Amino acid sequence: MYVGTLSFDLLLGDVHSLKEKRSLVRPIVAELQRKYPVSVAETGSQNLHRRAEIGLAVVSGDTGHLTDVLDRCERMVAGRPEVELLSVRRRLHSDED
Repeated sequence: MYVGTLSFDLLLGDVHSLKEKRSLVRPIVAELQRKYPVSVAETGSQNLHRRAEIGLAVVSGDTGHLTDVLDRCERMVAGRPEVELLSVRRRLHSDED
């Protein structure tokens, strides 16, 4: 069994309130959940207006499939015009770790 995680550090555009921030972050989280077999949530920077952290996890029996899903998720978030992807942290774990 393999577990892959991504942590996205995002800079949001012209956002002046937490309500505006949620209106940008929620659709990204929902699209990731809808398109890919992942667990995803906003995991940090929750009190900052222009920053967001989104965490994502995938479980698979095959590292190739795991890497493919993580790559597609990363490309999807990087391609969103309303956010700037500052950094991505990727981790792969096996049940033998």
